Amino acid sequence: MKQAKLHVEKDFRVAQVDDRLFSSFLEHLGRAIYTGIYEPEHPLADANGYRTDVLKLIQQLGISHIRYPGGNFLSGYDWKDGIGPKAGRPRRLDLAWHTIESNQFGIDEFYDWSQKAGTQIMGAVNMGTGTPKDAGQLVEYCNYPGGTYWSDLRAKNGHKDPLNIKLWCIGNEMDGEWQICHLDADDYGKKAVEAAKIMRWIDDSIELVACGSASTMQKTYPEWDRKVMEYTYDYVDYLSLHRYYENEGNDFDFLASFVDMDRFIHTLEGTADYVKALKRGTKDINFSFDEWNVWYQLKQKAHPWQEAPEILEDHYTLLDALVFAGMSMTLLNHADRVKIACLAQLVNVIAPIFTKKGGGVLKQSIFYPFAYLSKYGRGTVLKPVVTAPAAESRYGETPLLQQSVVYNEQEKTVTVFALNIGAEEMQLTLNLRSFGEVTMQEHICMAGDLSAVNTFAQPDAVVPKQLPVQQGTLRTCDVILPPQSYHVLRFQL
Repeated sequence: MKQAKLHVEKDFRVAQVDDRLFSSFLEHLGRAIYTGIYEPEHPLADANGYRTDVLKLIQQLGISHIRYPGGNFLSGYDWKDGIGPKAGRPRRLDLAWHTIESNQFGIDEFYDWSQKAGTQIMGAVNMGTGTPKDAGQLVEYCNYPGGTYWSDLRAKNGHKDPLNIKLWCIGNEMDGEWQICHLDADDYGKKAVEAAKIMRWIDDSIELVACGSASTMQKTYPEWDRKVMEYTYDYVDYLSLHRYYENEGNDFDFLASFVDMDRFIHTLEGTADYVKALKRGTKDINFSFDEWNVWYQLKQKAHPWQEAPEILEDHYTLLDALVFAGMSMTLLNHADRVKIACLAQLVNVIAPIFTKKGGGVLKQSIFYPFAYLSKYGRGTVLKPVVTAPAAESRYGETPLLQQSVVYNEQEKTVTVFALNIGAEEMQLTLNLRSFGEVTMQEHICMAGDLSAVNTFAQPDAVVPKQLPVQQGTLRTCDVILPPQSYHVLRFQL
């Protein structure tokens, strides 16, 4: 049996977790919107066409913000097509995904839906075919109180009061050659600055996110990020990061994905701090990791020029959920710089929630680690002293234990998230002496058949299990972690 130790000191603090770390993403892509969250003909749809069964599951996830409307879709989207009477809205070709967009769902519908879902909106402006002027008009439509063309049009369309969207992405993945009207770093940096100026002149209370690298695999990474931050340092608050992982045939390498994600963040921390020094600045550029997930990108079927086709509908295994959990711990451990993170996406498209058109709704395996992240990851992230075995992966020497510790002073709880990626059992010794005597409240575990998948026929093939807890008060405890398993350990002070 492998041995690992976690020495937790309550004063070894990384940062308070920003609630926006528990955010997600909905794009006009596949069935994310249409037959995902919006299906007027569904028997459980409300008067606005919103699926109430889907809303209930989304509410269980405790999501802070939802990024909308894209994504690659954003770079060819004219937001004006999605406002006003639905009968007059144009049907357009979406060149990003080779589908047809009906525009029956736009910013006004999304705002109303977000109110029911209990989330806020992370808006996005088109930096592909769109202009800085278009970006300003969208902010005016959403946030200006009234008395102008766009704000009065918003009132005419049913929202007299401003939507008050206070967080905005300036484009999407503009470093990617696949992007509509792709730009190099210099051209994007200049365009983003002009958009930021106009947007902030209209509403100086908004926060802005500039496009960082779409992946560590981009040839321009991290030079793109350096250049973009040099242009935008005085105009934006965050740099976006995107990263997906898939199993390329080696389960251990796949489980080790958190090592690469950690390295990605560290690299851009250094890049951002260099730009801060270069600019003789005082503010840190922090990060919006606004696309992260497991995604089997090379296994998609083509559905050209259909409306809401079934594309990017990955069915997640237990193994995928373990990798996902490891990534979520990396985000927590970088809470000092990663202030926003969006699980991409939320419904049907590479998502924790899966629907059947006209039918039921299903929790995918990754639903559970995100739910626990959101429920128990709020508080202050601590930096424990870790002793753990390691092995070689494609990313070099890799610890067999991934972990994150969150201290919630208000609720007087300590939560230890732990992931054993090894093929053997591991005894984890927790030293919690700095908190005095504690009681163990809960031990949640996900383990078993790594290939298991939740389906409508077997919706509980992959679900967490409650394990016995140690009784009485304690200062240290030993926990057995089965091979390749995810754990949430809860302690009350």
